Parts: sequence; structure tokens; C-alpha cells
Amino acid sequence: MKILIQGGRVIDPTSKTDTVADVAISAGKIVAIGKVPADFQAQKTIDAKGLIVMPGLVDLSVRLKEPGHEHEGMLDSELAAAVAGGVTSLVCPPDTDPVLDEPGLVEMLRFKAEKHHRAHVMPLGALTRGLKGEVLTEMVQLTEAGCVGFSQAEVALENTQVLQRALQYANSFGYTVWLRPQELHLGKGVAASGPLATRMGLSGVPVAAETIALHTIFELLKSIKAHVHLCRISSAAGVALVRQAKAEGLPITCDVSINSLHLTDADVGYFDSRARVSPPLRQQRDRDALREALADGTIDALVSDHSPVSEDEKALPFAEAEPGATGLELLLSLALKWSQDSKVPLTRAIATVTSEAARVLGKDIGQLKVGAQADVCILDPEANWQVTAGNLRSQGKFTPFAGYDLPGRVQYTLVSGQVAYQA
Repeated sequence: MKILIQGGRVIDPTSKTDTVADVAISAGKIVAIGKVPADFQAQKTIDAKGLIVMPGLVDLSVRLKEPGHEHEGMLDSELAAAVAGGVTSLVCPPDTDPVLDEPGLVEMLRFKAEKHHRAHVMPLGALTRGLKGEVLTEMVQLTEAGCVGFSQAEVALENTQVLQRALQYANSFGYTVWLRPQELHLGKGVAASGPLATRMGLSGVPVAAETIALHTIFELLKSIKAHVHLCRISSAAGVALVRQAKAEGLPITCDVSINSLHLTDADVGYFDSRARVSPPLRQQRDRDALREALADGTIDALVSDHSPVSEDEKALPFAEAEPGATGLELLLSLALKWSQDSKVPLTRAIATVTSEAARVLGKDIGQLKVGAQADVCILDPEANWQVTAGNLRSQGKFTPFAGYDLPGRVQYTLVSGQVAYQA
């Protein structure tokens, strides 16, 4: 289909474009930005005056709950939530049921996702079989099946020798290992260690759980130059270690979740299970350090950490509730809110959820340029909306941002040149 997007404010962080222009799309590709060829005959015209035309979002942490919840139609609902939030490409961790440790499971997930004609789904393969931390998976076969990297998801590795071998193997083939830095035994609490957790009688997760894991990873990387992506940094001390490691030239990238970027342990309130997330919400000094690090590029990308949780799993005492929150439809608005709150340039905020996330993947997505795949988000920056269960397409209705008034509303999402969402 030939689509003409007229009169929008085109923002592309990669090319540093920020101008009012037309965008012409044909056969799933961008064929012109600015001057449209005279012989271009659009089959659909989108009036984007007063709107922002930007690359589709690339979300590096999205749980789709499939395989495992096929009977609930999770893939359909979560991909609908993705495009409603402007997300056109997403990475899903391997902690599904069963775990993504076999090529057939990966191929099945990708096939089912492609049938929905919504966001592009990029799976992470399990680093070890069954995520048990004992035997490495067949990384070559999983990559051939479509995996973009390898991860232990939330399951910390106890055996450092297994991690060393995994990094050596990944380095040999140029694969990326995605690690959530958390020491196994120290990371078993349900809230961030501190005065609040102590007063509430909640088991704590100390900052050392993150920093010990980071020290281990960095020491291994000094002799094994594998690319490691650190998932959801959560503390000021962790930020300092990442900043130092990058200065030393270690091959790392990292991200932070919308939860840690905006909230603190005080948002747990009176045992509000909607704020039961992993990593746990830490203190204000940690949040401030994360905001600064995302602004200056120490942290590369912002992620939704989307993990839909059912009412049965959240309607439990705080310590027993399943950790997780919906976030796909909130990612862009919360990036804009961070931009406004922290006086960060809009282009930087957009980059953290588009081009910078794409750079982590090493893929030529998350940008608007002639010849690129036409994954486009069209945003009304002046439209505010309130986060309510009724406004979320995800089956996960629980979020610590419930009741928030957020800036920016997606009007259109185009995936491979096709309209996948229209408000």
C-alpha cells in the first residue's frame, strides 16, 4: 500500500532530523521524506499536522506470556497493546512455559506472532537449558531459529564458571548475552532494603545484590570481550559501576525500566501489590541517579519491562503477589514525562526508546530514512490521557501508574508500511 503522511513534525534521532515534512511509504518502505515524487499516488493519506512522526518504538523487555497462556489469547492482546503504544519491535525474554531453549519453540512463537501482522517479535533464547544454570543451550541453532541474544531472564546464575563458558561461547560467534545483574542469594527479597522495607516487615534486596553481580560480570569481561547487555539497572551504585566499566571500554550496554525511572520504594504505599516489581523500587537517590544516567547516555535505553499479571496473582499479600506490571502502552508517555520532568531534550527521550534500543540489538531499525522499513509511530504530543484498566488493551491491568495523567497519545502505528493501529 502507498501511504502519504502529510505535514507532521518528523523527528529522527539517528539523522538528527526535526522538521515539518511529508513522509511517503510504498511496499513497506519509506520512499521519500520531504519532497514527495510527483508520480507518487497515495492510496491512503494521513493528516499529521500538529502531530509528531517518529520511528516506531523498540522495546527491549516484553513478556508476551506465550508459550504458556495460549488459551487466554495473550499473544493477540499483548501485540495489540504494543501497537497501541507505538511499539513496532519488541524483545521477549525466554522465561515462558516451556522455556525458549529449543529451536522449534522459537520458530513457533515467531510464526504465531507474524500471523497477527502487528509488532515484530524478537525472542531471546535461554542461556542454559531450562534456565537451570547448568548446561548451555545450542546457541547456534537458536540463533538460526531467530533468537537475537541469550538470557537467563530473572533466574540468576549461581555457577560463575557456567557464566564464564557462556561468555566465551557467545564471544566466539558474536552473540550478545543479556543479563539481569542480581546475585542469587541476596536477591530473594520482595522489596528494596531500607527503612521502609524494615518498617513494613518485608524481606529486602540490598543494592549489593546488583553490585556484586556487576563486579563479577565486569571481571569476566576484562578477559572475554563478549557483548553483554545489562537489563534493568536499578541503583545509583550500579550506575556508577556501569559508568566506570564503559569508561574502561568494556563491551556493555544497559537499560532501565519505566518503573525504576519514575517510582521509589515509597510508592509501595500500604502494601500495594501493583508496585511489586522486579527489580524492586529503590530510594529517591537511586531514581535520580538513573534519570541522570539515562540522560547522559550511561544507560542506553528505556524499557517497559512489560509483564502482564492476572488479578488472581496480584490479589495476594504483597510478599506473595507475583512481581510484574503492564507497561507496553505506557512506555512512550513515560519517556515524554521523563523528558518534561528532567528537562531532557525531546530527541534524547525518543532516542532511548527507538534508535538507542535498536543499537543495542545491532539492527537497522528504530529510524526514519529513505529505504528503511516503514515502522512509524504518529503521536499527538498535546493529548493527555489517564491510566485506567479500561484504557489498557493488555490483559495485564495492573500498573503502579494507575490513575496517572500522562502526556502524549499515539494516533497511528504503522508496521512494515501497514496501519497496525489507529486511535
